[in-house]
Amino acid sequence: MHNMNILITGSPGTGKTTLVRTLCRRLEDFKPAGFYTQEIREKGKRLGFELVSLDGPGMILAHTGFSTDYKVGRYGVDASGFDRFLERLSLEKTQTGLIIIDEIGKMECFSQKFHALVNAALVSPRPVLATVAAKGGGLIAAVKKRPDVEVAELTLQNRNELASELEMRIRSFLSGSASKDP
Repeated sequence: MHNMNILITGSPGTGKTTLVRTLCRRLEDFKPAGFYTQEIREKGKRLGFELVSLDGPGMILAHTGFSTDYKVGRYGVDASGFDRFLERLSLEKTQTGLIIIDEIGKMECFSQKFHALVNAALVSPRPVLATVAAKGGGLIAAVKKRPDVEVAELTLQNRNELASELEMRIRSFLSGSASKDP
């Protein structure tokens, strides 16, 4: 049976992470593994991004206060901390039915471990639900061109229906694959 890989893209602010968090909750019976990103805000200003692991400690990926060699806009990116975070992720756990990656973006692409993790996840038999930056070269462009992925664009118009549609499709895929196991 072929694998199911869905990449959600869309302009900033359309709600990609909100969609992923909703699907994490709705599909928790399949024990999703991976992470999502959330903004760190103070007094209404975005100061950085935190990674929330679905099964372990999270980390601050990027912050305006970080002084590192890796920068995206005004944010310093903790690439070595991200590598350590990725080593703790247990995406190959046997009880995991779904891999969540939010997001395949410029900050995450500083890590070669992340490139390897994304490529391994996409060829694994487990379905992958990931968000991917709307613009960018390298890994961002490469994953969107893969023949084994489907790219779904999230817009303000379709964001209410897309969560239910994706939940139904992933549920159906996972239910179908579970009944075929010996």
